[in-house]
Amino acid sequence: MKPGLIHAAIVHFPIALLICGSLALLGSLHRWPRVELRIIGWGLLLPGWLALLAAIVSGIVSQGALPPDAPYRPLLNWHTGSGLVLAVLYGDLVYRGWLLWTRRNEREGEDWIWLGDILTGGGGKWRFAVQLLVGIGLVAFSGWLGGQLVYEFGAGVR
Repeated sequence: MKPGLIHAAIVHFPIALLICGSLALLGSLHRWPRVELRIIGWGLLLPGWLALLAAIVSGIVSQGALPPDAPYRPLLNWHTGSGLVLAVLYGDLVYRGWLLWTRRNEREGEDWIWLGDILTGGGGKWRFAVQLLVGIGLVAFSGWLGGQLVYEFGAGVR
């Protein structure tokens, strides 16, 4: 199987998981403070981030088969860069969620205040919301760039 086909098969998972997880957390944060939305949101971010890492690796491998002087190389660089920024952005969210989970487990008798530690430090609720919104926008932008590469230039399929 061609490496480009592996990237095309993997790339849709982080798109769906990261956007849905971010929307669930935003909804829980600002509109519907339900435990179910929190569980769904955090539960989708980790597999979405892992799928993003797999998409990045498969994309870098498939990039090696492309001609180095292709006219779409600047677009490809933007696509790769946006994927790496997404890995850092969502990696930070997953890490902070993990820290919250471990602190929750240390306090056995207390209820889980799902974002207590995240919201009280470093900008609070709005920093978290902006990070989720930027993540959604960056996923859409990176996906649009990938679509341009495939459908306009035929990168990896011709």
